[in-house]
Amino acid sequence: MTGLPLSVRVVNSVGAIPKAAWNALVRPEHPPVLRWEWLDALESSGSTVARTGWEPCHFTAWRGETLVGLAPAFLKHHSMGEYVYDFAWANAAARVGVEYYPKLLVGIPLSPLTCPRFVAAHGESEALIRATLLEAALTVVKEEQLSSLHVIFPPEPEAKELEGLGLFRRAGLQYHWKNQGYATYADFLGRFDSKRRHQLKRERGAAATQGVHLRTVRGAELSDTHARLAFRFYEATVSKNGWGQLQLNRGFFERAFAALPGSIELVVAEKGGEVIAGAFNLASKTRLWGRYWGCFEELPFLHFHVCLYHSIDECIALGRQVFEPGAGGEHKVPRGFPPTLIHSAHHVSHPQLSAALARACARERVEAEAMARDGEALAGMKPITPSH
Repeated sequence: MTGLPLSVRVVNSVGAIPKAAWNALVRPEHPPVLRWEWLDALESSGSTVARTGWEPCHFTAWRGETLVGLAPAFLKHHSMGEYVYDFAWANAAARVGVEYYPKLLVGIPLSPLTCPRFVAAHGESEALIRATLLEAALTVVKEEQLSSLHVIFPPEPEAKELEGLGLFRRAGLQYHWKNQGYATYADFLGRFDSKRRHQLKRERGAAATQGVHLRTVRGAELSDTHARLAFRFYEATVSKNGWGQLQLNRGFFERAFAALPGSIELVVAEKGGEVIAGAFNLASKTRLWGRYWGCFEELPFLHFHVCLYHSIDECIALGRQVFEPGAGGEHKVPRGFPPTLIHSAHHVSHPQLSAALARACARERVEAEAMARDGEALAGMKPITPSH
């Protein structure tokens, strides 16, 4: 099969590709957002379609009739839902007379999760697949006279590979919890001084005094009721933020819960038998990804317990190695989530604008890298003493 030449097809729906062929390229360690079912739930629900500013434009590599590479991508008519924000770039483009939208985005809508953006089948050269699909994407940018190409949340090695292929690289920060071999939640608390430990215990312990009980619903226990509840959490949070916009609809959650019950978890907080808050998470055997939270009753420290402490405890119990609670939130740092680098790679068609943005990204990256190097110290976590 490897003797056949590579060809590229651009499809306007993941539904144009057989589910089994697409998922054969997705590995167990990849986040579920790369799976066919997740993308289909986004598209078939009407959440990410041309009408909403997310026009599917997926790049696929083939040898004959065998799918051997993929890069989920979208023509974007706005900059919302990306979490590598470039609103300032759009303003800069307007000042030099460049129409910034539409642009081409390689990534997953509303999913600030690091994972490969150019995926190759087993036995294929990842470098060749990446270069082939990137060349096809840049051809679309040129032929359609698009302002730019953006590859968001690739792993650092992939971001550097893309830089070597002519894109400029950007770095930012998220805040991730990492399991340093903790046997219990108390082991994790032991990384902090007594003052910080008291603070974290007090915040987590508030739920008991408030009459709030937390549990995680997963696997076969998940139902349509939980899907609708997850949408309500998401809807509640968006409605409370003046800058927010409801981009996912209830149909997306219903489809995702039905198709991927083994990858979805719902933290539910109840008080007096009524659900008052919760968090919608994605999971693998080794990793947890926080996506959306919401509450119907405001209580002190409830957000921290639902979104952070409860899931740290469960990650320790289940042996998960990393917990990525989502984009933003410097409040996570003193609660055991050190600054962690995230990456993106960019091509901007206008030469002068491209040069200016590349210089700005280089300066930005120096600061982000320094914070990531000092991550645990910034989080107030003591170094781990090696055992003898």
